[in-house]
Amino acid sequence: MQLNTRTKMFCGCSTAFGDQPNTNTCPVCLGLPGALPIANREAVRLAVRAALALDFNVHVQSWFARKHYFYPDLPKGYQISQFDRPLATGGRLEIVSPDRGSVAVGITRLHLEEDAGKSVHDRFVDKTAIDFNRSGIPLVEIVSEPDLRSPTEARGYLGVLKQILQYVGVSDCSMEAGRLRVDANLSVRRAGERELGVKQEVKNMNSFAAVERALEQLRCAQIEALSRGERIELVTFSAATGELRRMRGKEESHDYRYFPEPDLPPLGIEETWLARERDDMPELPAALQQRFHEQYGIRAYDAEVLAGTREVAQYYESVIAAGVEARAAAHWVMGSVLQDLKESGGVFRVGPARLATLIGLVADGTLSNQAAKHVFSELTKCDGEPRAVADRMGLLQVADEDQLSQWIDTVLERYPDEVAKWLGGESKLMGFLMGRVMKESGGKADPRRVQGLLEKRLR
Repeated sequence: MQLNTRTKMFCGCSTAFGDQPNTNTCPVCLGLPGALPIANREAVRLAVRAALALDFNVHVQSWFARKHYFYPDLPKGYQISQFDRPLATGGRLEIVSPDRGSVAVGITRLHLEEDAGKSVHDRFVDKTAIDFNRSGIPLVEIVSEPDLRSPTEARGYLGVLKQILQYVGVSDCSMEAGRLRVDANLSVRRAGERELGVKQEVKNMNSFAAVERALEQLRCAQIEALSRGERIELVTFSAATGELRRMRGKEESHDYRYFPEPDLPPLGIEETWLARERDDMPELPAALQQRFHEQYGIRAYDAEVLAGTREVAQYYESVIAAGVEARAAAHWVMGSVLQDLKESGGVFRVGPARLATLIGLVADGTLSNQAAKHVFSELTKCDGEPRAVADRMGLLQVADEDQLSQWIDTVLERYPDEVAKWLGGESKLMGFLMGRVMKESGGKADPRRVQGLLEKRLR
């Protein structure tokens, strides 16, 4: 996962996405002789923040190491990573499995490292180009324990992990921009056996759905191989095309010839600084969902939706703070607000205060619910106040008793048979007469006032 920093892990080059190839480079990230790395303090802070959010034990001292392998987009011939002394170990998070209910997933380690460059295969005919803009980008690698029992659970784990990392602001986790990448390992075992089988790895998946699909393919392939009496090999597959394609034999740690990075001192973290970071952590999604459900009395499903992102959760509570009843606020945020958020590309075009005013106009009968939706749509395009916009659109409900009585009298004169039947006991005709009054008023009549006046006139 790429960290939300402006500069790279060991130099001052920009991490901007989409710039011209090889423009964000320097002697350090190109691995030129004599260039020395310096650790990015903000990258370390964000990595620690991620570790705290995932309940890791953060070590006050960790070490960088050189991970050696040869590939054209790795200019130094090694990657600066962490090996036997990582930043954090022993994490966990909770997921809900459709088969097993609540499941605690252990996380082995979280460590810092730098990214390699990017091989570009479609820029020139029959040639591969190299873009070193990504070389040196700060990453954290998160390695989970083998606690997941199905491809569906793996997808659920990734969803919860991504949500937490976005909540604490360490990464935007965009798979499209390469800021979140998933390598998945899978092994099967026969029923009744305790020992895990040989694991195989899948790379190059561009969505969580692709991860689930690739793991399902790999699970079926392993089961079929074992049923034929074949031996499972330690192999890495690519799923870039949607189908598994064998890439190479899977590497193990000794293949990388790790040794301590001689150009960087041990990474030390002060206990007081770590305590401040821990105190600064926001309320995490699971705790927020529980609080919304208990404090505001909304359904568990509604609480889950409203706590889906930190921005939506803060918006919802701001609407409540402006004086709106919690369930009414939930109805509007889950409906019109989330729909507009999707259409606007993630921008709240109607602020919490304006939405609260609009909901208040519905509550006091000034606007019908349907009219309010039209006003909300207009508010996304202008900076006006809800009442002024509703007045300009001619949607304010009429509560004046004289005007309402005129519309009611017109309807009663127009439908004498229905009036007689209502007086004869057909109470369901009240809805018919109410509808005709609302139509006569062009939808402007306050329906609550109309019903009271209509019943009074009929009696």
